[in-house]
Amino acid sequence: MIYQFLIEPFIDYGFMRRALVACLALSLSTAPLGILLLLRRMSLVGDALSHAILPGVAVGYLLAGMSLVAMGIGGFIAGVVVALISGLVSARTNLKEDASFAGFYLGSLALGVTLISLRGSSVDLLHLLFGSILAVDGGATIFVGIIASVTLILLALIYRGLVMETFDRAFLRVNGRLIPHLLHGVFLALLVLNLVAGFQILGTLMSVGLMMLPAVAARCWAKTLAGSIAIAVLCGLCCAWLGLAWSFSASLPAGPAIVLTASGAFVLSLLFGPRSGLLRSFFRNGLTISKGIK
Repeated sequence: MIYQFLIEPFIDYGFMRRALVACLALSLSTAPLGILLLLRRMSLVGDALSHAILPGVAVGYLLAGMSLVAMGIGGFIAGVVVALISGLVSARTNLKEDASFAGFYLGSLALGVTLISLRGSSVDLLHLLFGSILAVDGGATIFVGIIASVTLILLALIYRGLVMETFDRAFLRVNGRLIPHLLHGVFLALLVLNLVAGFQILGTLMSVGLMMLPAVAARCWAKTLAGSIAIAVLCGLCCAWLGLAWSFSASLPAGPAIVLTASGAFVLSLLFGPRSGLLRSFFRNGLTISKGIK
């Protein structure tokens, strides 16, 4: 039963193997980014940027059709432009960065949908919004693998600087005025790059799911940063595998099945995680009330 559910689909069908490899590669690189987003209190920025890449993806689609390279380059440029403009607005005005992101991403989403609707069909729009993970070919799998590898290498190189910039930006600024801005820019570029990789798999609307849900779940269990990253990566890998297997056995859409599996892990972590202790809190409050009544 376990073999038929978890292993057999990936042995018998090539499209399931390619989808699994792409999802696992994406989970490896997005989970650490999700943890860093949480620590920076920028959880919604990832969601905003995933919507902001849509105009660039749409322009790539209009110019070159369903070319992953063209749509990826367009999405990356659009995401970086929105990130730069949002950062500039937050630096020059009283608006915080998340507020400026929120101000731009809705317009970007509407612009992207409008551009696709000009020439594309509703099927094309659904493909870009929700992805088509089971249609991932060898080229797309290599594309995701390269982005995941580049992300992990860069994160390893600037890990200490990113952590210092997250917790004590003023100290880092003393050592070099431009260093915090440079690190923040590299971090946002990596974020956009992974969202571009994720839109082919989960679409622009749900590509942030594999980034944030394992990260939030991990924070309910781990006390240290390294522990949080390790648990988030493990959770992302397991959710990708289980979600794909679930979608195959129950004939469900693969992308939503993966995100739903990650959502289930998040709810379980909220209930039973020692750092959350929601169930223990309910039980303790119930016990206190019952003692008070007696």
